[in-house]
Amino acid sequence: MSTRVFTMLIAAAISVAAVGCSSGPQGPAQAADAFLQAFADHEVQAAADLTSQPEKAAPAMASAWDQLQAEQLIAHTGDARVSGDTATIDYSYEWRLPKDRVWSYSGQLQMGRSEGRWSVRWTSANIHPQLGNTQTLQLRGIPAPRARVNERSGSDVLVPGAVYRVMFRRNATTDPVGVSNTLANVLRQFDERITSERILTAARKADGPYTVEVLSEWEYEQVSADLVGLSGVTFGRQADLVPTDRHFAPDLLTQIRKTVIDEVDGKAGWSVVTVNSNGADTDVLKEVEPQTSPSFSLSIDRNIQNAAQRAVDLRENQQAMMVVLQPSTGAILAIAQNEDADADGPVAASGMYPPGSTFKTVTAAAAMTAGQVTPDTVVPCPSRITVGDRTIPNYDLFSVGDVPMSTAYERSCNTAFAKIASELGGDDLRTAAAALGIGPDYTVVGLPTVSGSVPQDDDLVQRAEDGIGQGKVLVSPFGLAMVAATVAHGSATVPYLISGHPTEVKGDRPQLNPEVVDGLRLMMRKVVLGGTAERIADQGEIYGKTGEAEVDGGSHAWFVGYRGDIAFATLVVRGGSSDNAVAVTRDMLTALPSGY
Repeated sequence: MSTRVFTMLIAAAISVAAVGCSSGPQGPAQAADAFLQAFADHEVQAAADLTSQPEKAAPAMASAWDQLQAEQLIAHTGDARVSGDTATIDYSYEWRLPKDRVWSYSGQLQMGRSEGRWSVRWTSANIHPQLGNTQTLQLRGIPAPRARVNERSGSDVLVPGAVYRVMFRRNATTDPVGVSNTLANVLRQFDERITSERILTAARKADGPYTVEVLSEWEYEQVSADLVGLSGVTFGRQADLVPTDRHFAPDLLTQIRKTVIDEVDGKAGWSVVTVNSNGADTDVLKEVEPQTSPSFSLSIDRNIQNAAQRAVDLRENQQAMMVVLQPSTGAILAIAQNEDADADGPVAASGMYPPGSTFKTVTAAAAMTAGQVTPDTVVPCPSRITVGDRTIPNYDLFSVGDVPMSTAYERSCNTAFAKIASELGGDDLRTAAAALGIGPDYTVVGLPTVSGSVPQDDDLVQRAEDGIGQGKVLVSPFGLAMVAATVAHGSATVPYLISGHPTEVKGDRPQLNPEVVDGLRLMMRKVVLGGTAERIADQGEIYGKTGEAEVDGGSHAWFVGYRGDIAFATLVVRGGSSDNAVAVTRDMLTALPSGY
């Protein structure tokens, strides 16, 4: 062979060797980097091809991605330790899992060189250092317990649970009357208003299944045997906040449930576990405990709410309602209305009614603020008085002559306060009402409220009528409870229902002069001691004002006032004499435990 030919063969051999060596990673660190890069890119076959056992590595890595429901893997190599044809390379993994979960850990890759090529010696520890070769990873969610809702003393009123909707589709049965009779008979123990006729009427109007009743899990268990199998009747189970007592402030709790339901779920926990070939858990590699949302605390006082509810429920065939506040804090202690009132919605907090003589409290405050009168100022109280073209009478045309304003207030003298109001400025009543709590908008979380509406009175006659609560003035029981609480506290308080959820107040609330507050307290006490609210004088040191507001078909009966740190407003719609509202309030107070 010639020297030229031999030289060419040597060059070719060197060239082939060079090409062969450059076709893959040159060292253990480069091989490890390539493996991690392919694994992180979710290219499991490419990563497996860089291992000693591709047929085992590919399904194991694919399983890790799938069982972790992984969204991303960030992988890095660390220190390398080489010894001949073996090496150990540190790795770190950061898995990005659903719902912003992050799982980080580190381990080691064992590397080997064979025929000049470095590869990853396959073992499941290349996925996680504690993962066995016959094991897989699994991501588990840990549900967070739902928050509870409790009343003022800490007892639960709404708890996490499940409800069952009992639904009836009228056209899905050949015997709608028989089925509705059975439904009514079985469910009436939970709601006495349920009747067969009511079910049939509602089901006829419904486009789909009509929800007859919503039962708690315990209630459903009591009656399921009687209902399952009824033609046209189906059931729907769902997780919810469930009342601990369906008779405790049901309408109010319905409003509160709607308000807090989106906030009761805490932050779910999660874990990553190893599972063997038999499907049994073998180890927990990562665990994050669930975070429970804190309970919601209501301002409602169970004893006051129950006492108020019983009191209004005693008024049959009349709409009766009561709002109770704590003057020192603004806590709403009770919102109670009877079934007749429920028909019109949450009227205790947002219904608008003429206030009658209770509004004389605002008129007196306006006149004292203007410097026109004091409780001792003598005012005329004839049987009737003419203001402009309007004749205003007293109830039953009574007359007490010229008396101090405090006596006119005690006797609820229309003629005296109509004259006082007529002499005020056009904005005086509205300003005094705002100072006492009527007029501003209160965004109470969990409760729709309207305090009232007091117009500017530039017309003398209109001002006189508004001054005795018979003009264009409208208030809610909530608004008048704010008046009583303001007098008790000395300044307008901020009402609230759910602790930690502050009330937003829109509208000016001028500060009352202390002398005005003292004057109102003096007069309200006289009403109870010797005036129109004597019936309640035996219930402690009560301050109050009665009122009758004439409306079509009769008159509304009002009583507003306070005892200690409890302020209240009671309304009996078309209840006639204000004594009826006093009686309802007395029933509430007598039902309270000792110490209230």
